[in-house]
Amino acid sequence: MSAGHAHKLYRHASTPVHALPPHCKIAAVLAFVLTVVATPREMVWAFALYALLIAAAAAAARIPAAFLLRRLLIEIPFVAFALLMPFIVPGEQVHVLGLSLSAPGLWGAWNVLAKGTLGVAASVVLASTTELRSLLLGLQRLRMPPLLVQIASFMIRYGDVVTDEMRRMRIARESRGFTARGVRHWGVLAKSAGALFIRSYERGERVHLAMVSRGYTGTMPVTDDEPATRTQWTYAAALPLAALAVCLTGWTLT
Repeated sequence: MSAGHAHKLYRHASTPVHALPPHCKIAAVLAFVLTVVATPREMVWAFALYALLIAAAAAAARIPAAFLLRRLLIEIPFVAFALLMPFIVPGEQVHVLGLSLSAPGLWGAWNVLAKGTLGVAASVVLASTTELRSLLLGLQRLRMPPLLVQIASFMIRYGDVVTDEMRRMRIARESRGFTARGVRHWGVLAKSAGALFIRSYERGERVHLAMVSRGYTGTMPVTDDEPATRTQWTYAAALPLAALAVCLTGWTLT
């Protein structure tokens, strides 16, 4: 369970951002997001500078713009919610392109879109430069409760196991000529879901027994516990410190 585990967001490369310890990058991204959230929504220019900082970090990590933009599609549900705010939030009405929209709703939509997009972009940069196992180790080094780290680790790994089991069951059904085309096939899918649950539960028990037989006592061993150097912390702090300077400048001007 402690073996390396690559995920689809990770992009292998030899860059200074990839080489940073994971806990440094996690702390830097968290500080950056908190700074963005603390920025008043009226400071539109500040959010443009934050976007430039994210673009600079992505360039330093050699993350293509197309890759970053594709991963930002995950926030589409929040974008849909934000687009509804000018129509449903009460308040002073303004006319935009012939539509009567709520001024507080427009500011609220901008607030959600700007801060949400920057937060997701920072998370994508983090995930693109840090392997999944390293992320978990970074959380452990940041003194996150070990039980939560283990739950996250098992959840991610078993997610892949369950997904792979679902794929094999789908192939088995299709090889027997089954194709779900309507409500009358829901019974077969429901039975498949029940069988998947039982198989996953049994596999979980087997894995737990195997771990206990190998000496597992409730904590996972840490195989890489090298502390970060002052230089690495300084390099990682460049992003949140630059964002903090922008935020403080905005607060001073207002």
